[in-house]
Amino acid sequence: MSAIRSLDALRLTKPELAVFVSGVASMGLEILAGRMIAPQFGSSIYTWGSIIGVFLAALSYGYHRGGKLAAERATNARMARVFLLTGAYVAGLIFLGDLLLRSAAGFPLPSRFASLPAITLLFGPPTFLLGYVSPYAAQLSAKEGLGEASGHVYALGTVGSIVGAFATTYFLVPSLGINQIALVFGLLSVGTALVLVRPSADGDHAVASALVALMLLAAAGSGAAGLTAEGQVVYETQTPYQELRVVDSGEVRTLYLDGQRHSAMDLEEPYRHVFDYTRYFHLPLLMTDDVDRVLFVGGGGFTGPKRFVHDYPNVTVDVVEIDPEVVSTAKRYFSVEESERLNIYTQGGRQYLRETNRTYDLIVLDAYQKDKVPFELTTVEFMELTNSRLDEDGVLFANLISAPSGPASQFYRAEYKTISRAFPRVYSFPTAGGTVVQNIEVVATKNDARLTEEELLARNAEREIGIDLSSEIRNYREAPPTDDVPLLRDDRAPVDSLLDPMVGQRYVLQESNASNSSDAGNATTGTAADRESLAARSLGPTASAETPWTPAAREAATVGGGFAR
Repeated sequence: MSAIRSLDALRLTKPELAVFVSGVASMGLEILAGRMIAPQFGSSIYTWGSIIGVFLAALSYGYHRGGKLAAERATNARMARVFLLTGAYVAGLIFLGDLLLRSAAGFPLPSRFASLPAITLLFGPPTFLLGYVSPYAAQLSAKEGLGEASGHVYALGTVGSIVGAFATTYFLVPSLGINQIALVFGLLSVGTALVLVRPSADGDHAVASALVALMLLAAAGSGAAGLTAEGQVVYETQTPYQELRVVDSGEVRTLYLDGQRHSAMDLEEPYRHVFDYTRYFHLPLLMTDDVDRVLFVGGGGFTGPKRFVHDYPNVTVDVVEIDPEVVSTAKRYFSVEESERLNIYTQGGRQYLRETNRTYDLIVLDAYQKDKVPFELTTVEFMELTNSRLDEDGVLFANLISAPSGPASQFYRAEYKTISRAFPRVYSFPTAGGTVVQNIEVVATKNDARLTEEELLARNAEREIGIDLSSEIRNYREAPPTDDVPLLRDDRAPVDSLLDPMVGQRYVLQESNASNSSDAGNATTGTAADRESLAARSLGPTASAETPWTPAAREAATVGGGFAR
């Protein structure tokens, strides 16, 4: 008998169910908003602050309007209509979300407020509608007294929000894409509407529910065609950290993380450097001797690690990548294979460096995106940690995305200042020229002796490292002014505010010319016969004395026993 009473106590009434589901849906949509907005506006503190603010404002207004109408209009049928309207709006969100997002991005607002119109347009209306549910449910509650009824309702709504937060974060986002997650919440709204009018649902309610459900399914189906403006979508998913897409365009396969191009691979020549900035990964080999072990912090499509393992037989490469889905995607779509010389660790870069007892000749920091930078990998404490994990003549290479000068250069200049505090000598190499947002390669050495541009060019001519870096070396720049930017520390690293001037600016990502690139495998005119000829000449120490040692062949060669000097 007591067990039956316990079960009865757990059974929710229809108004209680409505409040619980509204909490699940509102919090789930809030987390979903972050994933939808991030590719266009980034995931900075300004974006998330705007999302939270818009959702709270919409819910508050919904509570206010619902409270004024509850005494006269609160019925289960009216709550069912609220859920159906929410489901219908979610269907429109699935079908037109990308178009609305891009349209709202055009509002002339300061960069830190740029995401507000899009968030308001996409998520304000459904959140406002869900705000009606709590005051309606309080009016219909079987609890005695206004205080008990309202307290019970808001407790249930909060529990629903907790369930929505954990379910979306730990189950839906890792398992489903954005459209599929939105479909789940849309169908949940339709299902709740049907329960609220059961068993006395009239024909209008049944027809309306079926129509909204069909709208949701059609919208979700229309988004599964696998085509984008960038090309053919090979694979896409939501990871715990970001939106991930693999897109093929012609012979180039590109990895997109939160809508930004992160890595690319030529399907015909997998070891070619498609993006120009990845060629700079080899630059530290001109600044130190005897590179035997290299660490990459950040994997992506593994362009650098693959090329190092391929070109340099005596080098072992370790890669630390925090996102397991990025690792599995690289293995499946970007020809990455673990081996004795390529080791992959799935954890945070700072955690790995803190725990490892290895030292490295070269550490490549490639974990930054244009608008999403893990601050714990930017501070002076982290740079000092990398210094301690480098050999005596070790080199740190950091791939930054910023502008070399002007308002959008704040992050680059602050990071240059921070790295300079931990290393005695720092060099920088912008990759695109001008003052546009671009990749800026910052190289720091433990050796205080300064290498000039002329000395680097001379080493480039003397050392056979598999790639000609003369044009990259000529991008050498003197130290930028840093008096007006902060030193980044663990207790104060305002990375979001430093990145803020870059919001809305075009990111110039240079691509290598496949036919004229001086990469190994691309030094010829690009014909099949030329590639076969180059492959025959790229045997390094096994090549015969009659091998025609052209400049292209010289840079394509790898030399046993490390790098020729």
